[in-house]
Order: sequence, then structure tokens, then C-alpha cells
Amino acid sequence: MRREQLKILLLQIRDDHKVRAEELESFARYSQLDVNQIDVLNVFDTPSFDSSVLEGYDALYVGGASEANVLEPEIYPFVNDCISLIKFAGDADIPTFASCFGFQLAVLAFGGEILSKDEDYEMGSIPITLTNLATIDPVFSGTPDKFPALSIHRQYALELPAGLDLLAYTSDCLHSFKLRNKPLWAFQFHPEVDRATVFQRLAIYKEEYTENETQFQEVLDSLVETPESHNLMLNFVNRVLL
Repeated sequence: MRREQLKILLLQIRDDHKVRAEELESFARYSQLDVNQIDVLNVFDTPSFDSSVLEGYDALYVGGASEANVLEPEIYPFVNDCISLIKFAGDADIPTFASCFGFQLAVLAFGGEILSKDEDYEMGSIPITLTNLATIDPVFSGTPDKFPALSIHRQYALELPAGLDLLAYTSDCLHSFKLRNKPLWAFQFHPEVDRATVFQRLAIYKEEYTENETQFQEVLDSLVETPESHNLMLNFVNRVLL
């Protein structure tokens, strides 16, 4: 298959329309795909769906969320259908690349536990430690240990259930895994997000993630560029899809 023939579904969990557009453009940019090759299923518009939405697509992308909580399906009714879709994609060998909220959904989809904290959570540019398995993984192979990535999240995982292979972590939590013998990868950090984008998102979600102007500015000052993180998306396309 040629690159221009790829067609991908983005499961999007964004309500803010500016962030919706930015997230789609970011996934396309770091996949080196035309934005028209990625269709969007936004769960705020379509909260109920089934596995048939994946018909005709070569892969599934799952984005992040700042307006939903994976642990509150009673408030966000789309959470359970998101979990079911990721479980179906894994079982059906549909290549999947899940970021942040997508990571949390995937942990739950395969029987794991997601925890939550209201303070002292990861926010900003952080160094990611790789496991030995990452050195032979098609998406991570060639990535240096302790590479910087952008991460903002209140929910997190400390353990993985059987069948999920840990690829990356920090001192605070787990950050990436692959579903064993299946083309499904999940990342707690944001491979699709660059420094400029975090500036824009934090301006929108400042009250959600920071307590005051001083903390907001400290996070902005800590941000660095994360090219090694972005390469993971390109590796997924080049080494898994093509």
C-alpha cells in the first residue's frame, strides 16, 4: 500500500472546536499524511457507536481529552463505547495508536486499573524511560532512552494486566505499552503534540490544570521541543501500516 492510500479513523474526545481542529492537524502532521486521509469520529457529537465505524479503515488513532474523565462513564456515556472499540480493534488486529486518554481507555479495555490524583500530577516536558522491550519494538526501536515528551494528565496507571507489554515509564507512572502479538500501541504522553501546541492548549485549559498564574508560567517555562516523541507516530505509519 502507498502512503497516500492510507485511510485512518481518529476517535476524538474533544469538545472545544479550536482544539478539535488542532488535534486533527497534529495527528496528520506527525504521521506525514494529508489531513483528508484522517476521518474524525468525535464522541461529543456521536456518543454512541459500535465496531462497525472501523469498517474500511487501515488504522485507528485515539486522541486525548481535557473535558472528560475515563473513570466517570456515568457522566460521559461515550466512555464505555470507546473502551469497547479499542478492545475490538485489538482483538481484530486493527493497527491502533492511542494517546493520553486513549492510553487510559486501552488499559481499561484489557482489564487494567486507572487511578486518579487531583494534585502533583505530571504536567509539562518529562523524560521517558524505555524498557528493554522497547529496543526491539517496531515503533520505539531507535528511540533514545530518557527522551523528552509532553504529558498532562490526572489519571494514570501503575500496573498493567497480563498481555500488555510495558515499553516506557516515568518515576510517577506507566507511559506506553503494546498489546502482545497485536498491532496496538498506547502512550500516556502525547506523541502528536509539540511545544507550541501545548502553549495553545494550556491557554484554553489553564483553569483545569493549573492553580494560579505562577504555576501556569512555571509549566510554560519548562516546556521543550520533543522530536523523538513525534517520530513514534511516523514509525507507526512507516513500520506498521506501510
